[in-house]
Amino acid sequence: MIKNANSLGGVIHTYQRYDPRNFPPPTQPPPDLVSPAFEHMLAYGDMRELTEEELARAVHLDIRQIAGLGPSLDALRQMLLERKRKILATWETQRVVEEARQSFQKLAEKAQPPKELADAFNKAVSEEQIRDLERLWYRTGDERSRFARQLLQLVDRLGDKYQVDELASKYEFTGRKPLSIEQALAVKEELETIDRLLKQLEEAAQTAQIGIIDLQELSEFADEEQLEGLAQLQRQVEELLRQMAEQQGLEHTRGGFQLTPKAYRLFQGKLLEKIFSQLQASRSGRHHGPIIGEGAVELQTTKEYEFGDSVTQMDIPQTLINAMIRGGTQLPLRMKAEDIVIHRTRNNPKCATAVLMDMSGSMRHYGQYINVKRMGLALDGLIRKEYPGDFLQVVEMYSFAKPVHARDIATLMPKPVTIFDPVVRLRADISREDISELQIPPHFTNIQHALQLGRQFLISRDTLNRQIILITDGLPTAHLDGPHLYLLYPSDPLTEAATMREALLCQREGIVINIFLLSSWNQSPEDIRFAHRLAESTKGRVFFTAGPDLDRFVVWDYVNRRKSIVG
Repeated sequence: MIKNANSLGGVIHTYQRYDPRNFPPPTQPPPDLVSPAFEHMLAYGDMRELTEEELARAVHLDIRQIAGLGPSLDALRQMLLERKRKILATWETQRVVEEARQSFQKLAEKAQPPKELADAFNKAVSEEQIRDLERLWYRTGDERSRFARQLLQLVDRLGDKYQVDELASKYEFTGRKPLSIEQALAVKEELETIDRLLKQLEEAAQTAQIGIIDLQELSEFADEEQLEGLAQLQRQVEELLRQMAEQQGLEHTRGGFQLTPKAYRLFQGKLLEKIFSQLQASRSGRHHGPIIGEGAVELQTTKEYEFGDSVTQMDIPQTLINAMIRGGTQLPLRMKAEDIVIHRTRNNPKCATAVLMDMSGSMRHYGQYINVKRMGLALDGLIRKEYPGDFLQVVEMYSFAKPVHARDIATLMPKPVTIFDPVVRLRADISREDISELQIPPHFTNIQHALQLGRQFLISRDTLNRQIILITDGLPTAHLDGPHLYLLYPSDPLTEAATMREALLCQREGIVINIFLLSSWNQSPEDIRFAHRLAESTKGRVFFTAGPDLDRFVVWDYVNRRKSIVG
């Protein structure tokens, strides 16, 4: 493969029935390059640049766009299948299998193990175990001894036998020409290379996804004309790929493609589109009903002025026309109350939300943290697009709690587990200068501190509509008490009591706590009971959600709450 990092060299995109001179028309939606890039970041928390190979794998094409010009998948597959057929029809493997066995046995008979290692050596040879022979090599204590050198030769010879046995069992040879051991190893490598290329081509034929072909491997089978055709297709697809990447907010740099804020917004939009497309139209209309009152958004419909209406929403043109119809066009124009027409308005009250995202060690199971981050991005996109006056604060929750900017949601990762004891009882005075957060095991769940941070963010907002969305998979296992941080696993009544006290402080400030409880392998009835107690203390609710549906449940609950506030 070409190693130039500044080009797509070595990445060859092949299509079945694809015409490189007839790219998709403007009306055809472009392949989605942004979503796979963000999904990679959600899984690995890595904001690094994407290589051309990674971006190429993300492109999917409609099968209707694929025509037959250029080197087609079928032609390449037939060429490789014919080569494989000839190989299998030429050679036979029975004799080389026996030759490899005898070669190993003869070399083993010549070995002269020390008396104390003789039994172990004979067992390793009879069972044909490379691992046992390697252990014997370490037991010799002298790598330069004659027996140590003999063991290395035996390991190498046994490895060849393994390869030959695998070749004979993996492929059905029908020929009569015998193979030597060296030839058998070369034939095995060639057949496996063909199989790799066939697998790529078969996958491309099924999914219409751009295939990535190794030029160096393909050059062993294709002629110069075919390789030149692939190189020409490569250059055309490279240009198309870069154009689509720029349109979708992927900026081309020296190292690859960098995600930009435009890509971020596009991904959020795709998340919301997917979420709302899964909801029934009769239940998921995203438009507000005709809530009438004095609000910030004027509607096109109007009504006659009534005492108490604000004239700031007056329909001035219609009001002037009414005055002229009643009193004529003489100046000065005299206006009366019955001439005034007022725009109806829609109430659009603000809502303040704090989302507490569990990033403790247990969230790594089943990839729960990916679903939580996807939900955070979707909710942030919903508020930015549909409710720009609302407030959203994300809080990362682990042994501590920290505020997170929306742009950093994709980089969050579950904390590594550093203590594996079945019972943990730790206390740390975090006010001491010689104790830093880096010394604290990070994988516990501090719901109390997260609620405290969420409450502090919400009480300063000038709205009565405040809520905390808590997303977790179980009981709290950490809490703060003054300067002391307690890490208690399994969950202790002290931690549960501290968490409930913080919930009551939220209730006193009119903050509702809604809990989305994710399923977990170690979830118990006590987890569920505690979640209910916590939510009920603020007249909130508990949602039991499957991981992949988390974003849909949270977004839709937010929309429903917004509608209930307006109503």
